[in-house]
Amino acid sequence: MFYLSEIEHKLRLPPHLLNLPLNEAIKGELEGLFVDKVIANLGLIISIYDIRSIDDGFIYPSEGASTYTVKFRLVVFRPFVGEVITAKLKESKAEGLRLSLGFFDDIYVPAPLLPDPSRSEPDPENKNQVRWIWKFDELDYPIDGVDEIRFQVHNVSYPSMPLEQDKDSKPFAPMVIKGSLDADGLGPISWWI
Repeated sequence: MFYLSEIEHKLRLPPHLLNLPLNEAIKGELEGLFVDKVIANLGLIISIYDIRSIDDGFIYPSEGASTYTVKFRLVVFRPFVGEVITAKLKESKAEGLRLSLGFFDDIYVPAPLLPDPSRSEPDPENKNQVRWIWKFDELDYPIDGVDEIRFQVHNVSYPSMPLEQDKDSKPFAPMVIKGSLDADGLGPISWWI
């Protein structure tokens, strides 16, 4: 789920930061550039773990800033296919579920990947949503958001950024996780206790 990844980056350090210790100034700039951002095929950057090396320190002509080549390691969130993760229900619609880890909200469980047989019915507490119910041995097991939900990662995708986006459409998500609840032990934790 979490990895350390090493990256090399040419970093321009503004002159107003040169009064700080070099490591501190560079780490602050790297955090502003990378933390809470998604790098395609790498994942969501959680934090700067450490700085491995700082080279160069050139000042290019007509610039007042120095440029450094920095090698550093990042803590990256990137779940692998087949991994089982626990999340909270964020949204329940006819198309399926949307789950949240607290720091990452773009987890979707489409209706075909819900436990079989499942059905949806209008949610009495929220008219804009539905409540999904799994029927097993003539008993109904609702997915109602009370419990945490275990899901299995089906795939992780990094969609390309759209050139134009409708005003009504949902915000662009640079990393999307598709999950499944259709296996033993998956779904709300109370189902299995």
